[in-house]
Amino acid sequence: MKKIIYTDKAPAPIGPYNQAVLVGNTLYTSGQIALNPSTMELVLDDIETETKQVMENMQAVLAAADMTFENVIKTTIFIMNMGDFARINVVYGSYFDEATAPARETVQVACLPKNVNIEISMIAVK
Repeated sequence: MKKIIYTDKAPAPIGPYNQAVLVGNTLYTSGQIALNPSTMELVLDDIETETKQVMENMQAVLAAADMTFENVIKTTIFIMNMGDFARINVVYGSYFDEATAPARETVQVACLPKNVNIEISMIAVK
């Protein structure tokens, strides 16, 4: 049986989806972009700031399911420009212990929602 996970500390869904779904001990998150959950305005100052906002949004979703980044087993990162990878990686990496970091793929795409530069989704297990 699935349980819908929602928090007002992350952006509200802007379509027919939920922030995350918990099935048993496994959490499947929707992709997060750099929307400030208080204002629903995009945070696009630079790729580092944008990535930090995405990770903060994801941290709020994980917390709503009583999880942390330590529970994350898989991430998917979609980016507009592979040239930003190193800068994204520094911010992303600051949220994980490198020795126990999750599996991950990073994919360059043609376009993302609201023309952002990065979107991240995760799978986590309790």
